[in-house]
Amino acid sequence: MGETNLLRAIPKVDELLRRPELSALEMPASTLREAVRTELSALREAVLSGEKKEVPEAGEICASIRARAEEAELPSLRGVINATGVVLHTNLGRACLSERAVRAVEDVARGYSTLEYDVAGGCRGSRHDHVEDLLCRLTGAESAMVVNNNAAAVLLILSEIGCGGEVVASRGELVEIGGSFRIPEIMMQCGCTLREVGATNKTHLHDYERVIGEQTRALLKVHTSNYRIVGFSEAVPLEDMVALGKKYDLPVIQDIGSGSLVDLEQFGIHDEPTVQRSIRAGVDVVSFSGDKLLGGPQAGIIIGKKEYIDRFKSHPLARAMRVDKMTLAALRATLHAYLDPAEAVREIPTLSMLAADADALHAKAALLQKVLSDAGIGAELVEADDQVGGGSVPTQLLATWAVAVDTGDKSVDAFERAMRCRVRPVIGRISREKYLLDARTLWQKDFEEIAEAAREALK
Repeated sequence: MGETNLLRAIPKVDELLRRPELSALEMPASTLREAVRTELSALREAVLSGEKKEVPEAGEICASIRARAEEAELPSLRGVINATGVVLHTNLGRACLSERAVRAVEDVARGYSTLEYDVAGGCRGSRHDHVEDLLCRLTGAESAMVVNNNAAAVLLILSEIGCGGEVVASRGELVEIGGSFRIPEIMMQCGCTLREVGATNKTHLHDYERVIGEQTRALLKVHTSNYRIVGFSEAVPLEDMVALGKKYDLPVIQDIGSGSLVDLEQFGIHDEPTVQRSIRAGVDVVSFSGDKLLGGPQAGIIIGKKEYIDRFKSHPLARAMRVDKMTLAALRATLHAYLDPAEAVREIPTLSMLAADADALHAKAALLQKVLSDAGIGAELVEADDQVGGGSVPTQLLATWAVAVDTGDKSVDAFERAMRCRVRPVIGRISREKYLLDARTLWQKDFEEIAEAAREALK
């Protein structure tokens, strides 16, 4: 058949839309029509290029159209199965919410809420009130507020306290926390002048004191939560920094980053300070993330002395940075679990994953191996190492157990891609030419789905 005849044989748009294979699909008509046009355009190009020597049957064309339409209808933001072992995987949304937090979000999302309504007084309330009491109770701080992330918290703090003056910070703490968010540039944006002191690896108390002058507005300390300086190094203890601030009537600001409310030493995780320690040391203003070690929603949490928190609440930027009802609901539910630390470890996924011991991880991995084996998929148990992730505990690896899948004749890269390119992606990791499913970040309820995904990926 000649090229002209082949082009004439291609069905018309409306002809295909009337076919039962397409007309019965429950999706927007615009999505389906666009899929038909795209498929027919691709078919015409294939004919003109000589790639196609005959036009497929209408049923085959409809099958391709359906696949295109269904892919177009998939939300770009959707759930995945995290088999990487990275607990706070930034690309995968960081902390998973507890069931209590999910229920709290559902409750306020489905209808109206008391976001800014004082029920007792029958008047306008403040969204700050929903979590401030719990934050103060859990940390010992005088006051607290929440903004949309910790970067925003740092920006707000420096804009209010440091604008028009100098803020003193150690060279070893001038961090970039991702997305080109760098402390020096943020200070410029806030109208502050950065006074660097010390060296990259060592900073002493006298380094801070010798630069304090009339223009000094604050002393800044930044926890190196996404990197470590090791070896010949020294930093000024919090207590000494606070004493220096009191001597010169200067506030001490600390960006603690990950923001743990429990001592992670009990899980074998070292050198990660708690928020409570900063408050006990007398730090005036502390900021940290809600979706890292806290295990809650994305948020920037600011706690400390009431005189400063009140200033932040009234700053013009506060409204631009405020959080919505769903974030506050999830955060309050997450914080409530910390009233009983043992309950928090059981209930909050981030903590339960970090707390999992070798025996529990081995048992979980062995169960997954059995599910895969029952599905006819070869797999072996292997020891591996995990990272906390999310800019937290950067130098420490956590021992774990994983399942290495036998990909047979299929390359490991091709198998990984097939597992990833699903309606609900399975995100594993490749290590030493093996595809690993890490037990630490997996839930047993997903094991059958993982097995089905692996079965399809091996076809």
